[in-house]
Amino acid sequence: MPLTLVLEQLLNGVQFGVMLFLMAAGLTLVFGIMNLVNLAHGSLYMMGAYLTVAAVQWSGNYLAGVALGLFATLLLGMLVEVVALRTLYDRDHLDQVLATFGLILFFNELVAILWGRTALDLARPDWLQGHIELFAGSRYPLYRAVVIGVGLAVAAALWYVVTRTRLGMLVRAGASNRSMIAALGVNIRLLYTFVFGIGAALAGLAGVMAGPIYAVQPGMGELILIQVFVVIVIGGIGSIRGAFAGALIVGVVDTLGRAFLKPLLGTVLSPAAADAAGPALASMLIYLLMAAVLALRPEGLFPSRGGQ
Repeated sequence: MPLTLVLEQLLNGVQFGVMLFLMAAGLTLVFGIMNLVNLAHGSLYMMGAYLTVAAVQWSGNYLAGVALGLFATLLLGMLVEVVALRTLYDRDHLDQVLATFGLILFFNELVAILWGRTALDLARPDWLQGHIELFAGSRYPLYRAVVIGVGLAVAAALWYVVTRTRLGMLVRAGASNRSMIAALGVNIRLLYTFVFGIGAALAGLAGVMAGPIYAVQPGMGELILIQVFVVIVIGGIGSIRGAFAGALIVGVVDTLGRAFLKPLLGTVLSPAAADAAGPALASMLIYLLMAAVLALRPEGLFPSRGGQ
């Protein structure tokens, strides 16, 4: 098995992992602070991609379109929190699941009405085309390398905000004891709305980065949402560092499993058996990993310490 191929697939796993982290960070903040189960988080991932496609087409500039699309996603998230979710904080999780599932149906139909059901293409600009040289003649797509860089930069910025700023102090305090910070005069409703908007923008950024790699289409958020829940369970519910570690683990395990499990099974099984078992086992790997983590560490690898 060539070392360059292993390296390329490892980088693909990291790239997938940072996209999962952007989704998981927003979702774990919302759950950790608001105690809200938001199944519609994947819809915000989808809306971020669609709004960015529209903004890029309208502005004619990729970077300006991305900025406008993410800002629109942030505003959309805040609007959804005020209109649809604010009344759910004191309800049980079943009510939250049913309400946010309804939002999934709403956003899927809204996208179909506005943009149709045909997949759209979020084209990369010329300066994001091409490859970068790794070593020994190995090359890696420039766009995927940029996705890794942006994801790691956002992760570092989010860590700094949560651990080193007054806003982060309020977020961590809200995750630990929301009643106390409300009693101290903090506008808890405004904090909730802002945090939800930031979570929506992070999900939208993941959708924007996924657009040129995958298809921008209705329902694109549902599949990745399942993987994001796996990330949160593995990393630790409500933990940002847990979301980061869990996302990288899930991204690498899923990517390497899909790339190499079938050939490895082919060394001990017949080609027909490897062809049948390889893809099935590869798709199960992250769920087996989640089961193992739950058995050994039910609170996740990095349990929440006030949102950190």
